[in-house]
Amino acid sequence: MALIYTTSHGQDAAPFFGPLVDLYECVYAEPPYEEGPDQVARFRDCLPGEADRLGFTLVTVAVDSSLVGAAYGWTMPAGDWWTRADADPPAEIRAVAKLAVMEWIVHPHHRGEGVGAELMRRLLADRPERYATLASDPRSRARQVYARNGWRQVGTSVLPWGPPMALLVLDLGPEPVD
Repeated sequence: MALIYTTSHGQDAAPFFGPLVDLYECVYAEPPYEEGPDQVARFRDCLPGEADRLGFTLVTVAVDSSLVGAAYGWTMPAGDWWTRADADPPAEIRAVAKLAVMEWIVHPHHRGEGVGAELMRRLLADRPERYATLASDPRSRARQVYARNGWRQVGTSVLPWGPPMALLVLDLGPEPVD
């Protein structure tokens, strides 16, 4: 079984959108998410606009030309933070650009094989941002994985749908030199 990883930027990722929506539907139908057609449609409709954001990067992995995993994010500008957050992050995080990790998903049949870890490693590698941030469902297995890998919670965000999400941050490297 050969794993083929691909990294795409901006609208160059568009050929992956259809398979990505299918993978999203498969992964998020599971507990604890139990998302349905409305959430899948919202994801499908928002994806092209996310690809237009500064720093958009999509990392995918396929087996026999079938998408089995993906991770993507874009640059959250300095001064910006998650909407609906219950608190601001520490000033040093808010003051700089951050990689906003929007999705990190692996097909159920390929979990536990290191696929997810490699996707995240590739997404975070060589980023210009000092920090990465993401929102994680605290009921998910992924939330525990983030904690084991150094992500720390700095707040909570309440969306109109679903449970309150844990807002996490990971330090990606040394302070930039002025």
